[in-house]
Amino acid sequence: MTSQQSWDSDIARAAALFADPSRARILKALSDMRALPASLLAAEAGVSAPTVSAHLAKLVDAGMINAEKNGRHRYYRLTGPEVCAAIEALALIAPPLPVTSLREGSRANALRRARTCYDHLAGRLGVALMSALIERSLLAGHDGVHRPEQAVRDRLSAYGRDIDYQLTEAGRRELASFGVDMDQLPSRRPAIRYCVDWSEQRHHLSGALGAALTQRLFELDWIRHGPSPRAVHPTDEGTVGLRQVFGVRTEEPSRT
Repeated sequence: MTSQQSWDSDIARAAALFADPSRARILKALSDMRALPASLLAAEAGVSAPTVSAHLAKLVDAGMINAEKNGRHRYYRLTGPEVCAAIEALALIAPPLPVTSLREGSRANALRRARTCYDHLAGRLGVALMSALIERSLLAGHDGVHRPEQAVRDRLSAYGRDIDYQLTEAGRRELASFGVDMDQLPSRRPAIRYCVDWSEQRHHLSGALGAALTQRLFELDWIRHGPSPRAVHPTDEGTVGLRQVFGVRTEEPSRT
């Protein structure tokens, strides 16, 4: 999108969709890229089935989510990472929601520990994995620290643009042995990108490589989705594997 196109965009219309608390919770629930049914989204938003249907229809009409039919049920998914980026960008300037229960506090902490950012790993675990790749010389180009005073185009909670990370030959070999083949990554998408993590203010790996690496962690059952959308946690096997393969130490006892 060009600068002129950005200024001509109907920001007010998009902002109005985010302004409703129930729709905001729906969008946050969908921001891990999974397709979710209306019943689960109604529970996340704390609204009735007819109400969630009305909200979903507005989001579909606005092009923020897609509806996918599976048998008799409809599932909903974000239309792309740009919507997720907008959600996290708004989170930066929004006041924190008051924590009124232990469950809400636990959920917020879980998202900071480890979460998915669209289709790749974020939070403290995502940042630790990126740092490990750099420290082991598997990824080169920068130290992974976001320095606002030096940033030109980089902003919190957005794809990074200032740094050109590159996978080293050692990185290519080690990731291939781990089950991530660079030659098999989709060509339509940049292989290596990074995001400036909003909670950690460091870089986490995104792009096709970040997505493939995260998918591999799920395949190995090293990480699992938590009780709330987007939150993930390492399994016992993942805690050991992440330490042995990448030198990443998880910060809390795992749950199987």
